[in-house]
Amino acid sequence: MALFVNHLSHIDVTLWCPTNGLVGCSWQVDAELDGELGEDGMLFDFGEVKPWIKRTLDSGLDHTLLIPINAPGIDVKECDEGLCITTTTPFAMEVRGPAQAFSLFPWDAITLEQVTDYLSSQLTEQRPENVHRVTLTLSDEHIDGAAYGYTHGLKRHLGNCQRIAHGHRSRLYVWQHQVRQPALEQRWAEWLNNRYLLEADDIHSQTDDQLICRYQSAQGTFCMTLPAERCCVLPKPTTVENIALWLAKSIAEHSGHNTTVQAFEGIDKGATATASP
Repeated sequence: MALFVNHLSHIDVTLWCPTNGLVGCSWQVDAELDGELGEDGMLFDFGEVKPWIKRTLDSGLDHTLLIPINAPGIDVKECDEGLCITTTTPFAMEVRGPAQAFSLFPWDAITLEQVTDYLSSQLTEQRPENVHRVTLTLSDEHIDGAAYGYTHGLKRHLGNCQRIAHGHRSRLYVWQHQVRQPALEQRWAEWLNNRYLLEADDIHSQTDDQLICRYQSAQGTFCMTLPAERCCVLPKPTTVENIALWLAKSIAEHSGHNTTVQAFEGIDKGATATASP
């Protein structure tokens, strides 16, 4: 007997890719539970399945930076902030923060299949007595059109969004003269893809080649050093509201037309903003 729950939750993370560096990801989570019916005629109460699985995901790798510690150029050590992770390829990066902000895996690269197997095994170990196996399915959202992955941190957030290197994969819609503009969507999504978005006030120091972002939040001290070309600096916190507003203003200024932007923060949520040149 199997019980399934589709569209159960979403996971938003950034993973370190040996080829592309920081990659923001948003994965849809579906679940299937195999087991035996209890005396109440149920395998597991639907009302309990979702909060149990979501609680496990939220307290685990969700909103963390996923690091394949066996990848080339990766070094992990303890530091005053908690953990210090440095990389050399495809570019040099250093990130420091509390240990719970990172998910370390003994792999050469982070793949969706490995993460799926890891989470399924984790939940199976915690399963109720009559459940034999929990199998998750993680998948990228199917997006026809422009999309980009980005990484950021929100120091004022009271939850796990305050972690300096978590990310999202997001749709981007742009309208001018009440008509969608696919070419503009694609151009700006390509520019933003795999970039680190930060607030100007969080810049600790900067040169032509390198930028250091540092802030204190409720969970601890965070610091990140990146190539300046991999960063996008916003005048305000990198909430999805401010991302939408910054994009609308930037596109309107470059194109000379009134612009409306709908920016997503991962799957099925986001903000809309309008600006004039």
